[in-house]
Amino acid sequence: MKKFMSLMLLVCACLLSRSMQAQEVTPDAAGYIVKVGDVAPDFEMELTNGQKVKLSDMRGKVVMLQFTASWCGVCRKEMPFIEKDIWLKHKDNKAFALYGIDRDEPLARVLAFAKQTGVTYPLGLDPGADIFAKYADRKAGITRNVLIDKSGKIVMLTRLYNEEEFSSLCKKIDEMLGEK
Repeated sequence: MKKFMSLMLLVCACLLSRSMQAQEVTPDAAGYIVKVGDVAPDFEMELTNGQKVKLSDMRGKVVMLQFTASWCGVCRKEMPFIEKDIWLKHKDNKAFALYGIDRDEPLARVLAFAKQTGVTYPLGLDPGADIFAKYADRKAGITRNVLIDKSGKIVMLTRLYNEEEFSSLCKKIDEMLGEK
């Protein structure tokens, strides 16, 4: 009888664990599995220049992540605006970091993509879209931006490119950096 009860408890615990895991990853309408106020999931990635960066090492900085890919038309539309209105304005500010995270493409394609779009901000590689899957449903689309405050919490999430939303993103970055 003791063995049967122990087995039943183990089965119940496993079922409860699975149920809780399924609830934790239910995406919102935009495909995000994170929300404003969450601590941004940590990751390490390799940039196109071979340098490795870890998100948690950037605490104390305002960080913007842009999930992108060469096959994404909306990304191609948005990236020159990110370059001009965010990167060029803040790149010399030591309290700011911006990384494009290219979804599951080889280095050569990412380098060509950067050249085609004219962006100079750092691009990271995301083999298998494993970094992306920490933030959004693996099957969800891009472009999307995640803005993270100096304590590591998500303060803004965007999806696709919308001029009004992009303007709000720029304004929020300026506010967080104490700039106008």
